Amino acid sequence: MLLIGSITATTAFTQPTIAHATTVYVTRTGKHYFYKRHDRGLNRAKKVFAVSLSTAKKRGLTLSATEAAPKKTTVTHHKTVKKPVVKKVVKKTPKKVTTTKRATTYHVKTVNHNRPNFTKKTLSTKHGAWQKYGQLDSYNRATTANALLNKHLMPTSERAALTVDPTGWHNKRISSGWLYNRCHLIGYQLTGQNNNLRNLITGTRQLNDPGMTKYENKVASYLKASPKHYVRYQVKPVFKNHELLARGVKMQGQSVGSKTIKFNVYLPNTQSGMKLNYATGRSQVAK
Repeated sequence: MLLIGSITATTAFTQPTIAHATTVYVTRTGKHYFYKRHDRGLNRAKKVFAVSLSTAKKRGLTLSATEAAPKKTTVTHHKTVKKPVVKKVVKKTPKKVTTTKRATTYHVKTVNHNRPNFTKKTLSTKHGAWQKYGQLDSYNRATTANALLNKHLMPTSERAALTVDPTGWHNKRISSGWLYNRCHLIGYQLTGQNNNLRNLITGTRQLNDPGMTKYENKVASYLKASPKHYVRYQVKPVFKNHELLARGVKMQGQSVGSKTIKFNVYLPNTQSGMKLNYATGRSQVAK
């Protein structure tokens, strides 16, 4: 009680008191102490005194219910949290999906182990290059074309448009292009023969290319290499009975005096995905 008496009211109200962690506020006769000077529990007190917390507790004073004990100031050591390294996801550009068309099925059959059957007489170059075309048969179909090819027979100008129609010519558009070509028995690039019905048949695109073109190009390359090069050549269309569309062609070729050109093959007149009527040349999509 001695300490309380020594604190005057003037000191409590004329000079602001700085509250420390051990300083509390009490009244002369109150039963509680306060940490806050302006707590509502001190509103009716005529005089308020600042004392130490230990002094208030020695007097038996307890903390007012209007307050809670100040929380202890704790120093929190924040751990340095490493941010996860986010790997940059590089979006890969999807590869273009390319639709690959199935390779067309076209089978060439070799005849006589791929050996031509020309006679020695017809392989002679004594009379130079020549070409012969068989007469049309009773159905106006081409028969057989023979030649002893040489560079001198090869054309020097571009081919003109074809204007004649061989037997079985019922052309139409299909998914891959035109169904038929006017196929030369002996290719234009070898002899220059063009609108000659004795040298033309109705052939599918596959018969013409890759079929016959493969052999024609090989022969043409050989002939162009030297004017001394000769190739015995024969192409025969194969018709069945009175059909107007050939079932295929037999091709033979042999270079004279060398083994560079040598073939004997049968090429079918067919087209993938199509059903052909060989009697008329008409067609429909195969089921």
